Amino acid sequence: MQIPKDFYSGVRAAGPILLGVIPFALISGVAAVNVGLTPLESIGMSVIVFAGASQLAVFQLLSTGTPWIIMVLTTWIINLRFSMYSATLAPYLQNLPVQQKAPLAYMLSDQAFGISMSHFAKGQPVNHRWFYFGTAITIWVAWQISAITGSLLGTLVPASWGFDFAFPLSFMALMFASLRDRPTVMAALVGGSIAVLGKTLPYNLGLVLAALLGIAAGMLAETLLTQKELAQ
Repeated sequence: MQIPKDFYSGVRAAGPILLGVIPFALISGVAAVNVGLTPLESIGMSVIVFAGASQLAVFQLLSTGTPWIIMVLTTWIINLRFSMYSATLAPYLQNLPVQQKAPLAYMLSDQAFGISMSHFAKGQPVNHRWFYFGTAITIWVAWQISAITGSLLGTLVPASWGFDFAFPLSFMALMFASLRDRPTVMAALVGGSIAVLGKTLPYNLGLVLAALLGIAAGMLAETLLTQKELAQ
């Protein structure tokens, strides 16, 4: 079967974002081993979960002996965004059979969503399935290889390497590209502010509050904007 050119377009589009994805995945692998997981357990978590932000949050909570219910709740809250991503992508992929949707859903990531939606929003003719697949599989492969490397290296990677920049770097480009209207700007401002102000709260509760209040602020701004347009 000949692979459509849109697949390779997706692969190329994902290339620049790998500068943030690769060190982010390395951090995830190293962090897993440093909190007591074996390399095999770390690799298994990376393949099964494939959600870097929630994985790092759980590792931090594990290191402080946090109750498991708090870890489950934190992971659930952080990963709620994937439900919104899926709903946004649905119009472009809804006609695909389930056996094709399933792997695409599994490979969904912040980066794959951001890159694909930025491309789809331009309205250019493109095979949505193949473009998204090219983007998502590129990020998935890069993540798994880097996470496995980090798991195998473990504590051999010194903290002085300063990989902490990778977490914000991998999201900043996507965030700024998504700030196209008032609701998204409001959600980003409120969520970011709460995350900073709540950084010292125990059990990563600041992150949970930031996600909830950011979403609430965006929804409120969207509702007010809609009411204003209807009133005109």
